[in-house]
Amino acid sequence: MDRPLELRQLTVLGHEIRAAVRPGTEPGPPLLLCNGIGASLDLLQPFVDALDPRIGVVRFDVPGVGGSPDPKVPYNFALLGVGVAKMMSQLGFDRYDVLGISWGGGLAQQLAFQQPRRVRRLVLVSTATGSLMVPAPPSVLRKMVTPQRYRDADYAVQVAAELYGGQMRDRPDDVRRLMHAHSRVGSRRGYLLQLLAGAGWSSLPGLPFIRQPTLVLAGDDDPIIPLVNARIMTRLLPHATLHVYPDGHLGLVTSADTLAPLIAGFLRPEG
Repeated sequence: MDRPLELRQLTVLGHEIRAAVRPGTEPGPPLLLCNGIGASLDLLQPFVDALDPRIGVVRFDVPGVGGSPDPKVPYNFALLGVGVAKMMSQLGFDRYDVLGISWGGGLAQQLAFQQPRRVRRLVLVSTATGSLMVPAPPSVLRKMVTPQRYRDADYAVQVAAELYGGQMRDRPDDVRRLMHAHSRVGSRRGYLLQLLAGAGWSSLPGLPFIRQPTLVLAGDDDPIIPLVNARIMTRLLPHATLHVYPDGHLGLVTSADTLAPLIAGFLRPEG
């Protein structure tokens, strides 16, 4: 039986952070979810619902996103990594697995670098290596510079196919339910600071030094993160497996029924 979701408001390095914990029904490291840029923790609910209830799940809103107030000063991935470690300690978790999607995949890689003894396994979804990567087309990148798609549901529907590909090409109206029905919108300043946190950052030189077993998941129709990036990452990571699924950038939620069991099998291999 699933245990009830716990919503927490924590103070980490002087900042208020909204976090959600779904306790697992069995002992074991929880899965920490690092979300994409501008996305609140609520957006990942379809994936959490589909994930094996034995696995505990921790989600949080980055400062300036969802239910976490704006940060007082700019930050980068390294500083955010320190804060995430303190947040997990406050929640009582010494060791955990990490899943990062899109922008959150950069943070997940940073956590694997920074906390090799605490991060047990790594799942990278629809993500790349930061500033040194094969980029999206300019028309896509221009639409990512602002948070308008989070603030205007009609605009989100209008650009869903071009931005997210996959199932959004046939059902762009689904983006209303996925990104607007329950998700909490952050501030424009918070979005800008999230963009700046990754400016100049790249994991490319460090990938060969990540020792954690890693599952790389990529859609075959992802306009924001072209598939070749996942192939490059898998080649450079010493212990990585690549799985390509037939969907787009939002596949973790739009294909949750097929990807969640795959991820659970990686985190809790039988035998």
